[in-house]
Amino acid sequence: MEVLVASAIGVLTAAGIYMILRLRTFPVVVGMSLLSYAVNVFLFATGRLVINQPPILREGVTSYTDPIPQALVLTAIVISFGMTAVVVMLALGAFIEAGNDRIDLEQEEDGR
Repeated sequence: MEVLVASAIGVLTAAGIYMILRLRTFPVVVGMSLLSYAVNVFLFATGRLVINQPPILREGVTSYTDPIPQALVLTAIVISFGMTAVVVMLALGAFIEAGNDRIDLEQEEDGR
C-alpha cells in the first residue's frame, strides 16, 4: 500500500512539474493543481495508512488513525480550490488582454 501511495505522489509531482514548465497558462494551472493533489496525498499519508480504524480514540478502541493530517488535507483542499480560482481568473484576464495564452517573456515582431 505504501509503495502504491508513494508512486502516486511521485507521478503527480512529476506530471505537475512537467505541466508547470509549459509555455501556456492552462497547463500551468493544471500543473499547480496536480502539485497540490500530490501534497494533499502526502499529508494524508503522513497520518499512517491504516484501514478500518476510527479517527478518534473511544471506549473499547485500542488503535486509531491520526486526525491531524485529515484536518490538514481538508484545509489544504479548500485553500487550493480558492487559489486555483484566483489563478484561473488572472490567466483569463491575461488571455483577454493579450489575445493569447503564452507566458514567455519575448514579444513577437508584429506586436501580438
